[in-house]
Amino acid sequence: MEIWERDGSTVAAMIAAGEVSAREVTEATLARMDAVNGAINAVVARDDAAALAAAVAVDAARARGEALGPMAGVPVTTKENVDQAGFATTNGLRVQKDLVAERDNPVVANLKRAGAVVVGRTNTPAFSLRWFTRNSLRGHTRNPHNAAITPGGSSGGAASATAAGIGAVGHGTDIGGSIRYPAYACGLQGIRPTLGRVPAWNPSSPDRHIGAQLMAVSGPHARSVADLRLSLAAMAVPDLRDPWQVPAPLVGGDYPRRAALCVTPEGLATDPLVEGALRDAAARLIDAGWHVDEVDCPPLRAPARCQAQLWLAEMVRGAAEAFVQEDDPDAIHVLAEMHKLTPVPDLNKVLDAMQARVGFLREWQEFLATYPVVILPNSAEPPFPDLLDLTEFPRVIEAQLTQVGLPLMGLPGLSVFTGFGQSAQGRVPLGAQLVGPRFREDILFDAAEAIEARGPAIEIATPVS
Repeated sequence: MEIWERDGSTVAAMIAAGEVSAREVTEATLARMDAVNGAINAVVARDDAAALAAAVAVDAARARGEALGPMAGVPVTTKENVDQAGFATTNGLRVQKDLVAERDNPVVANLKRAGAVVVGRTNTPAFSLRWFTRNSLRGHTRNPHNAAITPGGSSGGAASATAAGIGAVGHGTDIGGSIRYPAYACGLQGIRPTLGRVPAWNPSSPDRHIGAQLMAVSGPHARSVADLRLSLAAMAVPDLRDPWQVPAPLVGGDYPRRAALCVTPEGLATDPLVEGALRDAAARLIDAGWHVDEVDCPPLRAPARCQAQLWLAEMVRGAAEAFVQEDDPDAIHVLAEMHKLTPVPDLNKVLDAMQARVGFLREWQEFLATYPVVILPNSAEPPFPDLLDLTEFPRVIEAQLTQVGLPLMGLPGLSVFTGFGQSAQGRVPLGAQLVGPRFREDILFDAAEAIEARGPAIEIATPVS
């Protein structure tokens, strides 16, 4: 196995033991990027000299006998919508191509502090708005498994890179599925943490409005659940610059090994391929000693409407002029389609959504006290044909009910890979979404590891040029 094929936990252990140097790992990862990135356009900015310097620093610290960080020498990527000193925080926009950060976002600072080596910046659609990844600045990102399907979005570059072996961990953000859906589409493990788990703030830009403050989070994509544990712990180190950050323990108390299987939440027309993956995940949990009941879950449609209202209120108030200036046809089309389904809310609608949020969260918390894991579709469909939202947006938004509905409550959600299936687009990754109580990502990791251990291992995809 090539060193760039190994997961981050293995790489960190090998570097700590002196079996390989951080420089060798970084050089191998950069070579892998050279070999495959041209076919997928996942990494859109890089500084090889800085990456190699960070790796050399890890090796020097080890040579001096210093304690190494938990991710020392592990190659990672960061998404272009978070500040990384010396790089533009483009958010997929031409109008921000010169917005060069002077300081790191806390999540980037935490990764570096843990010893991770940032090997590149990954692509996102304009305004990080879609479940597909194309923009007028950086171009089109492809899925390394199958170019006919989306790599997901908005963290499509992160997931595509990680699936192709460009780094062990890909940083992503999620306000409406932007970690969970790319993980699903690219056959990875990916977690949207609880609101407040991972500190985040972009010094380069004004603070975001209340919708994003309540719903947007940073988290990792990886090829193993062990790497999700490792990288989330590194990302979650407290930082006072984010007032939403909560220094909650990463491991909680005992819990009942009980899960709820919800195949068609609120009448969602779940595709048979997706249903098969959900039932497969449930069967693996049962084999691991869990009790699984097939039941209805708490509301998702009404939370999804509130989420869209808060999202649109922020878009219109904070980004309307930028949409005009950017003039990205994909983003303009998607925003117009969102407006058709959810008109721009007035102040009372925003306040109503904020009030309703508390009740929805109460219902979910009570349900999760009985079922600490809920098995839901990531999407009603297998990974979409690429750019489907430009021709069939209502179909896309309906299929993504669980992606949109959950962030309103700030709950954690994990996309776990279950295997591959055959759709109209050919061979496609499949998986299940696991939802758990706030600040109990450890429960989701336990369940995901049980599912992971009883299924096919994630293998790196080599795209066809």
